[in-house]
Amino acid sequence: MPFWDLQKQLGIDVDTWLLRQSMPQPNRRASVCHAFEREWIECGHGLGQTRARRECQPEYEDFMECMQRTKLAKRLQTILDQRDKMIKEGKYTPPDYHKGKDDSRP
Repeated sequence: MPFWDLQKQLGIDVDTWLLRQSMPQPNRRASVCHAFEREWIECGHGLGQTRARRECQPEYEDFMECMQRTKLAKRLQTILDQRDKMIKEGKYTPPDYHKGKDDSRP
């Protein structure tokens, strides 16, 4: 915690200019990853850059996953690879509407 908290004394909030998710959002709602970014910033506040990188790594990874969705994309690719493998082996046949064919309507 800083000795003088100038932001509170002067009545300004510099964090909203520096943080990606804290800038004004449409309809004045917080963005999706705002909570993750806030946790990461609060974790590293007052620690220093070297300690914050080591101690706040889980919060940073959660924030990056929320922003980039890399783990989600990897998981989806694994599911699609497994589906293709099962189709080749003949253990699974996708429904017609997954093959691009129209539904037969009565």
